[in-house]
Amino acid sequence: MPPREPLDVRRLQRRLAEFAAARDWQPYHTPKNLVAALSVEASELVEIFQWLSPEESTRVMSDPDTAHRVRDEVADVLAYLLRLCDVLGVDPLAALDAKIDRNEQRFPAPE
Repeated sequence: MPPREPLDVRRLQRRLAEFAAARDWQPYHTPKNLVAALSVEASELVEIFQWLSPEESTRVMSDPDTAHRVRDEVADVLAYLLRLCDVLGVDPLAALDAKIDRNEQRFPAPE
């Protein structure tokens, strides 16, 4: 197996786009459908934590089966978010950087 490129957002977006294209899924990857899928996957992540106490939730990754479920749902959420950003032409890292800048202005750290 050839060595893999380092992971980065653009490479992952390219892989997701190629995956969708190979299956002719682009007609279904509209912003509306991607947002709906993102919401469903985020809800599946919430479901894992739904009835845990705050203390239990901090230990969720110590159980291998639950940790596997968490990683899978995180991956699904990120996959749909990255596809949405790709379809809409949003740079997710630039969007996050700008949002942090705005939040630093809105919520200054106490002195």
